[in-house]
This record gives sequence, structure tokens and C-alpha cells, in this order.
Amino acid sequence: MSAGSSRIPRSSLSSRLPVFPWDKLTPCKSTASAHPDGIVDLSVGTPVDPVPELIRRALVDAADSPGYPTVWGTPELRDAITGWVGRRLGAVGVTHENVLPVVGSKELVAWLPTQLGLGAGDKVAHPRLAYPTYEVGARLCGAEPVAYDDPTELDPAGLRLLWLNSPSNPTGRVLSKDELTRIVAWAREHDILVFSDECYLELGWEAEPVSVLHPDVCGGTYEGVVAVHSLSKRSNLAGYRAAFVAGDASVLGELLLIRKHGGMMTPAPVQAAEAVALGDDEHVAEQRTRYAERRAALRTALEAHGFRIEHSEASLYLWATRDEPCWDTVAYLAELGILVAPGDFYGPAGDRFVRVAFTATDERVAAAVKRLTHG
Repeated sequence: MSAGSSRIPRSSLSSRLPVFPWDKLTPCKSTASAHPDGIVDLSVGTPVDPVPELIRRALVDAADSPGYPTVWGTPELRDAITGWVGRRLGAVGVTHENVLPVVGSKELVAWLPTQLGLGAGDKVAHPRLAYPTYEVGARLCGAEPVAYDDPTELDPAGLRLLWLNSPSNPTGRVLSKDELTRIVAWAREHDILVFSDECYLELGWEAEPVSVLHPDVCGGTYEGVVAVHSLSKRSNLAGYRAAFVAGDASVLGELLLIRKHGGMMTPAPVQAAEAVALGDDEHVAEQRTRYAERRAALRTALEAHGFRIEHSEASLYLWATRDEPCWDTVAYLAELGILVAPGDFYGPAGDRFVRVAFTATDERVAAAVKRLTHG
């Protein structure tokens, strides 16, 4: 191949996408890493606590799985999902046809518009402050991403998919039951499919998050609504890529057919571990306690240091500001050896905020508190 030539088409798919945001944080990460006591990384929000023993044991016990797993998951996993959806979300009448395992929630978010057959001329709506992958998913299939503050104020023409995110990443804002009910009713009126990203639902602190699958929201029917859930945060299973969707059986049936062709199978040992994780609430309560203590320590230290915290009533983040450009705040904290995420990663509306994760170890959180308190 001659110099400068390429087998990649000039209209390469990656050209539709924004620059991967985390790459921009590298210089500040280097600054924070140079701190004499080491970096306190509060940027990405990846779990650091051990995978609970009962989940690891289930994974190991299922390690001898030489055959292909199924896309729909084992009956045991589907039983576990339907049981959890009823017990935890208050959903009623959920059957196996209403659930589908996925290979981590990010994969689902990124490829959902493509799997739904969306493309040029279609619109995908997401919150103005949002996880960037909603926009990425729209761009991958050639659809138009549309940001909103209140989705019911959007022009419904051409709008095919509406993403909700409660509790929100990055702000931690929780949509009330009344808000969700109003939005779902509006979407149904205009024949717009609602996917609700509820991956932080079990991490409410100053509010009690509600699912779109709750009968008070959806009216006891799952027509046009699907909830997305993940075990990454609640069970420390980010490395397992264990997630699922639940809701409209016709939508999930279509996704199941497509995902069979695409080979999107959760590994069999992970399916076994996921089923056990969904059946146990004790480890979730223990992890919540850890996060609550870290959250309280960081919030107190940040506010004493002059930060203002907005929303943050749920999720694994504090949405903080010093009323200055977010990158100035990131650079300032990096000098203290603390790395946080700039708010503009989540949209221009976040350009004066930073997202502070409380997923670091107790020791590292204590180090951050000490630096914020004593400099």
C-alpha cells in the first residue's frame, strides 16, 4: 500500500462522531498524577470496590460453559430480571417477553438507533446535559440528535426516539413521578418511543427515583416505553458488562431478532452471575452505605472550599461549580492532585460545572478531603 493511502472509505463512520472527550483530560491527569501523595481520580466514575463474593462464586461455578450463550439469556436470568423489575421497580405483569439482557448499557445506548432502523431524516432526543453516547448513537446511524430541557416542548415531527435519564448523569437530577407520567403520555400521543436510562435508580440520596415501568407512570401498559438498567454501579460489575432492558414486548422482540444476527450475546458465566446479583439485595445496601459516606465527606469538603453543589440528589456524582469556566476548575483541582470531569463533556450547558465522582476508595476520598481542607 502506498504512503498516505488507506482502505478506510472516505466517508468513514468515525467522521460523524465528536472527539472522544476523555482524551482531552490527559494533560490535567498528568498534573494530578504529579502530586506527592498521588492522584485522586474522581473523573470517570468506575467502581473500585470488590465484586461481592456470591457473584464471583456464581461466575466461577459457571466457568465451564463451552457452548454459545443465547442472546435472550437463560430462563434463570430472565426469571431474575422479571423478579427484580417487579420487586424493585413496582412493575406489574412482566413476562420473559418484556426483558432482554444486553452486553453493558453503553453498547445498547450507542447502537440502539441503528438497531431500530433509524437513519437520515429521523430525530433522536436526549437531555441537554447528558451522557455523550446518546448523541453518538444518533450520529452512528445518520439520525439527527436533538437536545432538550423539557421534551414535551420539542417539535414531534420526525422524532422517533426519546431518551430520558433519571437519575441524571452528570447532574444527579431526578424526574418526579408526575414529570415522567406527563412525558410518557406526550410521547405516546405523538407515537414516539421512550427509552429511559435508569442505571442509577438504586442510588437515590435526597430523592426516591421512579421507573417509567411503574404503573403510576405507564398506566400498567408498557406500550412505547422501555427501561434500561445496569449492574455496573449497584453491584460493582462494570467489568462484567451486565445490563438489561425491560418494557414493550414488541420493541424488545424486534431487538432480539436483530441482536441474534449481530451475535450480541452476554457470556454465559456473566449471565449466571447476573442472575445471582439480581436476586440479592444485601450487597446493594452495603455498597450504598459506602457511597453515602464518601458522598457526604466530599460534599462537605467541596462546599467548605467554596464550591456550590446543584441537583446531585441521586447517582454517583456531585455536580459542582465555582462559577468559573469548567476547565479552570479542572486545572485548579489538578494542582491539588484531584482529577474531575469538566461539565462540557456533557454538553455546552455544563461549561461552568465539574462532575465529581465518589467512586474512589475510602483512602483516596480521605486524601481528597484533606487536600480540599488543608490545601
